[in-house]
Amino acid sequence: MFQKFLELPRFHKRVISVFADVVALFFSLWAAFSLRYDQYPWVPTSEHVLVLGLTVIFTIGLFVRLGLYRAVVRYLSDRAFLTVVGGVTASAIVLILLGYWLEVLVPRSVPVIYGALAFIFVSGSRMGVRILVMRPSGHDKERVAIVGAGETGLQLFQALEQGTEYLPVVFISFVESNHRTLISGVPVYDLNHIEKAVRSNDVGRLLLALDIDSGVDRKDLLKKLEPLSLPVQTIPSMRELIAGQKRINDIRDLEIEDLLGRDPVQPDNAQVAASLQGKVVMVTGAGGSIGSELCRQIIRHRPSKLVLFEQSEFSLYAVERELRGLNSIEGLGVEILPILGSVVHRRRCEVVLKTCRVDIIYHAAAYKHVPLVEHNIIEGVQNNVIGTAHLAEAAIAAGVRRFVLISTDKAVRPTNVMGATKRMAELVLQGLAQKQSETIFSMVRFGNVLGSSGSVVPLFRDQIRDGGPVTVTHPDIIRYFMTIPEASQLVLQAGNMGEGGEVFVLDMGEPVKIADLARKMIHLMGLMEKTPDNPDGEIEIVFSGLRPGEKLYEELLIGDDPQGSAHPRIMMARETYMQWKDVEDTLNRLNKASREFNCSSIINILQKAPTGYTPSEDMSDLIWAQSEHGVSTLEHSGGVVRQLPIPLSDGPFG
Repeated sequence: MFQKFLELPRFHKRVISVFADVVALFFSLWAAFSLRYDQYPWVPTSEHVLVLGLTVIFTIGLFVRLGLYRAVVRYLSDRAFLTVVGGVTASAIVLILLGYWLEVLVPRSVPVIYGALAFIFVSGSRMGVRILVMRPSGHDKERVAIVGAGETGLQLFQALEQGTEYLPVVFISFVESNHRTLISGVPVYDLNHIEKAVRSNDVGRLLLALDIDSGVDRKDLLKKLEPLSLPVQTIPSMRELIAGQKRINDIRDLEIEDLLGRDPVQPDNAQVAASLQGKVVMVTGAGGSIGSELCRQIIRHRPSKLVLFEQSEFSLYAVERELRGLNSIEGLGVEILPILGSVVHRRRCEVVLKTCRVDIIYHAAAYKHVPLVEHNIIEGVQNNVIGTAHLAEAAIAAGVRRFVLISTDKAVRPTNVMGATKRMAELVLQGLAQKQSETIFSMVRFGNVLGSSGSVVPLFRDQIRDGGPVTVTHPDIIRYFMTIPEASQLVLQAGNMGEGGEVFVLDMGEPVKIADLARKMIHLMGLMEKTPDNPDGEIEIVFSGLRPGEKLYEELLIGDDPQGSAHPRIMMARETYMQWKDVEDTLNRLNKASREFNCSSIINILQKAPTGYTPSEDMSDLIWAQSEHGVSTLEHSGGVVRQLPIPLSDGPFG
């Protein structure tokens, strides 16, 4: 019956509300006179009926005017009850005036009694309906604990109460004096009593709602939450809330910054803004993980033009669409130029740079997935080394002022082709920095980027959701980690600091053991690891063995004597470099070996150059391994095998 009432059209519900209020007001008037005269039942005279009728009509009209019947009952706020108070008070005053004007006896206590009864019945009926509407849904909600009893936690509580998914049953506070208090009728527990709070309130999920200025050590907090083996989620960042991109009740998995467990590097935004504002900036690989984040941050510094250089049509379309929306919403007024192209095409790069009059280049275009580059050596060398050389030469020819290369920790004593090509790219720019002074070349080297394509965090998360197993290459493998926004901020900061040929390195703190990261994610998603000691666990960690070219430990510095910089968390590496003549000779030999598809020669060249490259295993290029005598295309004519040339670039090194 009640469900049928809820399904009625809005107009019918309003008519029923008006009728219920008419009955409640008449009853309140009658009860007020009955109590005053102490007559049961009190029978009104015709004059009293007129006064009572006019009072009710006026009150209903006032309620309509005040919008009481437009309010949705399930979402009634304090304002709605203040409306009832105001309407009932005005109704009591009208009762007094009508009695005076129509010369009908209305004792002074009657309006007071009537006002109290009318408020009880009018507001009480709505509160009762609201309770009936909201109460059944609470049984279907998941019981959650809100970690954080500040303003953010209260806002989340209010939002979840109106929702249909979660039922907040307990607050966890970081202030001991708040223990065993109540917030909106919900008990508050100190963090040290969280296990008891979770158990006694049958909590199935933990939601983090930390105030910006709470000063809570998130790494320490997660250590305390991990043993509970409950799903831990968080609310959107304050930046997303302010920008209107998310609502506070848009619950999501833990931020990768939380899993990182260290304070992010803070850039000098004023200095970065001064270096980018009004400039023409180009980002290569603009559709990639790092490239797209660079674009998001650069556009907010209001360059005159932002050139998006990308070889993937879909990636370019996606990042251009996002940036145009951002440009329009925030009124940045930046001209966005989406350019399809590859850095291996020397003349294409120069034409773009000269035509757009580019001032600054952030070179993020690279093949960086270690096993894939190991299986595709020629493309890795062409894109990462020859492409960087082509773009750098084009930058000099076009009069570009700054050129910043995004490098990697895998360039330090590399054991794989990808790392060797990135170290060779660094040597190319260091050689060009000595050769000329018009274009300032600098490099930024950092560790693994959490959340990028190929990152372990989304991979582990998908594997856990699929029921496992979680695959880790080796139980002892460790990596340095940083977030995409942090890496991009560092690139912008270092790009402004460079004076020519520097390799900037971030002080990334302690490296992270991948197996421990996997276990932490399993526990914080509310599951248990399946081990021989715990066969009832849900998710098993399987060690699959190191992939081609992969090493256990990554490093950020080749030498042991880094130099400080203007930023406390950014260092400058002191490393060997090549004279430009030697760099050019190496480039020509690499290009020649690439054209001949001689992977063996490429490996030898990379080893002889001062890259520190030491292959961890035999060459695993897929085409080289399957072709006869190591040539990609063979022409058989009269029993003679002839290798066909493979033109790969149009640059000066081919």
